[in-house]
Amino acid sequence: MGTSGVRVAFFRPSEVIFDPVQAPAFSGLKWILAKYRMTALAARNEQTTVAARLASRSDLTAFFMNMTDEIGADGYMLVAIPQDQDRDNLQIIASNWIYDAIQIAGHALIAGLAQSPFASAPGVRPQSLIAAQAPAVLGGEEARLLDVLGHAEIFALRLHVGRQRLFVLFSAAEAGRIDPAAMPRTQLECCYALSQAPAILAAATMRDPLSDRERECLFWVSEGKTTDEVALILGVSSNTVNSYITHAIQKLSASNRAMAIATAIRSGII
Repeated sequence: MGTSGVRVAFFRPSEVIFDPVQAPAFSGLKWILAKYRMTALAARNEQTTVAARLASRSDLTAFFMNMTDEIGADGYMLVAIPQDQDRDNLQIIASNWIYDAIQIAGHALIAGLAQSPFASAPGVRPQSLIAAQAPAVLGGEEARLLDVLGHAEIFALRLHVGRQRLFVLFSAAEAGRIDPAAMPRTQLECCYALSQAPAILAAATMRDPLSDRERECLFWVSEGKTTDEVALILGVSSNTVNSYITHAIQKLSASNRAMAIATAIRSGII
């Protein structure tokens, strides 16, 4: 019961339902403002929930697994394709495709799916790509390959999340399994959820800028080794170790060793 005697029931983050018996007590602008306040409050609560839920890579995986189940799909893949980069340079951020399928399909094919004419932007009605009917789009061999690998039907969705070019592929082993009516909402939920987790995306899409030696030195320092101990382990001089670490700090845009180590750990570099 609210302060004005109006009963409000929350069913979804953006849906606020007023008791029709009590609603006439509000009129015109007052009713609209009350509904707006309740909707905004629900949205803020949902924003906090989503941000808390996507606190790690495992949370990201759980989120997409849940989305996959809800729409009747079998597989998902979240990818990032840097601007003005070769299609082979895409980064797979999260996926439940088996490793062999990714290796066999190859990054070029996956990037081609993400950027195909079937890939839908938010607000555009998503279209499915049926592998058996898409030789003209993918090429006959690629279409057969997807079918054999268990991705007979694919929905490719573009996600607007900051400046990053993100795409999510939802697939099913049989055509017609995925609910097309659920795709627009799923696409918006993915955009919203990922926009609340910039740190995870930044870490997942960060490329490893370090050389092997720089990575080794930073790793041993993170393990508590001194410069002299690292030099002994690697069979180089202390000055060389310091040089490698300095280069690593610069490449990771860090201000000191501790910050460089923290950045490398978050990014999965060490």
